Amino acid sequence: MTTNVLIPPIRDPSHPIIAFDGAITTRLISHQSRTFTFEVTFQLQHPQLIALSTKKPPAHFHPYQEEYMQVLEGRLCIEVEGRERVLGPEDGEVRVESWANHRLYPPPTGTGGGGTTTRFLLSGGETEEVFRLDTVFFQNWYGYQDEVVLRGAKMDLVQVFSVSCITSIPLTADPRLLSLEAMFDAGGSYLSVPWWVPFGRGLSRTVGIVVGRWLGAMLGYQPFYRKWTTDWELACEKMETSHFQKRFADRAKTE
Repeated sequence: MTTNVLIPPIRDPSHPIIAFDGAITTRLISHQSRTFTFEVTFQLQHPQLIALSTKKPPAHFHPYQEEYMQVLEGRLCIEVEGRERVLGPEDGEVRVESWANHRLYPPPTGTGGGGTTTRFLLSGGETEEVFRLDTVFFQNWYGYQDEVVLRGAKMDLVQVFSVSCITSIPLTADPRLLSLEAMFDAGGSYLSVPWWVPFGRGLSRTVGIVVGRWLGAMLGYQPFYRKWTTDWELACEKMETSHFQKRFADRAKTE
């Protein structure tokens, strides 16, 4: 759904999130009525994005927040409930409703408007939920992906579900499931399942909480890490709300 244009607020250049060796840069900017607002830049000719260009990210949904995108430069692909759109600056701000299955990704070769850069605003609606899309989540999500993609660390599924729940790897008995689960849930994000699965969204959310927040924490997987988090105090406050994760809220940590 397209809404009124969101005028870019003043940037806060401190603590940009730089991922995939500079392929993606995310800057926090101020906005009074959103939980977060980022200016995201894709460098379309960067080797890391080119290497990932044939793979779409997995579809997912956010039960607690609406999400908003507005392209400022270039083109951006967004898929909502299986329907793809290629957005440009002329489309204004686009809203994705809570619970809607969606994903966004750089444009395929030849649809970028001839440019080498896609720049867009990404923001989330207000919510009182503790585990939600915000700066703490994105810092840890990008930090974990960097370790896997650039440094060759082993992808751990429970860790991802603990931070958010966005993965294309099926839910199996693979022990990596626990690390991925630990990351997705902390961002109020859950994996989309096939349409024919009964109570699919509710089932996915339940699995994300049980595996990521409860089982993952008992096995030592935490949703946030000091080395990736600038506001460690806020991260600790979040983890302290969970009986299973509060043992990770050590304010004395330096890395």
